Amino acid sequence: MSAVVFLGVAAAGGLGAALRFVLDGAVNRGREFRIPVGTLTINVTGSFLLGVVTGAAGHLGVVPVAVLGTGLLGGYTTFSTASFETVRLARSGRTTAAAVNGLGMLVVSVAAAAAGVALGALT
Repeated sequence: MSAVVFLGVAAAGGLGAALRFVLDGAVNRGREFRIPVGTLTINVTGSFLLGVVTGAAGHLGVVPVAVLGTGLLGGYTTFSTASFETVRLARSGRTTAAAVNGLGMLVVSVAAAAAGVALGALT
């Protein structure tokens, strides 16, 4: 991997993390949800977009896939936060909310990724 690709992935990862921070704040601002809707929104949209990038990988090339997929969307999505929030819900006695959050996010994110791959493959 060249230094330029490395720096591109790093910069895109930082941008993805910043976008996650802004979107999570915008989704949750002034609202109280039963489950972490901001993280759900981020992971579902990120899974869909990563699916599109993966589906179109043959047309995009290695460097754009690395920068967009690994960098931008890797920084944007957040499996660790989703896991922590699910555990936090379970530990607070909200086992149904924890199950809905954990399993629901998994199912919907995988479906979004599959839809994204299908869409990306059309290009």
